[in-house]
Amino acid sequence: MTFTFFQKLTLGIAGASALAVGLSILAVPQAFYASYGIALGGDVNLLSELRAPAAGLCALGAVMLIGIWHDRWRETSIVAAFTVFLAFPAGRIIGLIVDGIPSGSVMGALILELVIAALCLAAFGRRPRTVRDDRCNPQSARV
Repeated sequence: MTFTFFQKLTLGIAGASALAVGLSILAVPQAFYASYGIALGGDVNLLSELRAPAAGLCALGAVMLIGIWHDRWRETSIVAAFTVFLAFPAGRIIGLIVDGIPSGSVMGALILELVIAALCLAAFGRRPRTVRDDRCNPQSARV
């Protein structure tokens, strides 16, 4: 699979964003969340619960970035980008409905996530079928 410049750029933005946020939460969770107006304190259990998904976010961001340069990782990197940038805004929207409107900083994060999701949809939403797709679909098999 060959990526266009726009697809590489989209994965770069998505991957760098996910990796940066994940690393920030891993390294300095109190400072990261303070920027959203959230005081975490020193609760070791809470910090552990925040660092665990942050490590996952780092890993997904790294997968997105690897996909820019390595063909074998491209499909996986697309799945990672969609997983992060569709799931995060979905969770925030559920929070809006259930809990109400959060701070402006959290709403800004939602908007940024939606923009990256839109980029991912524009870059990868409608792709032509590949030979590999045909092998997976028995109706398209040639006799």
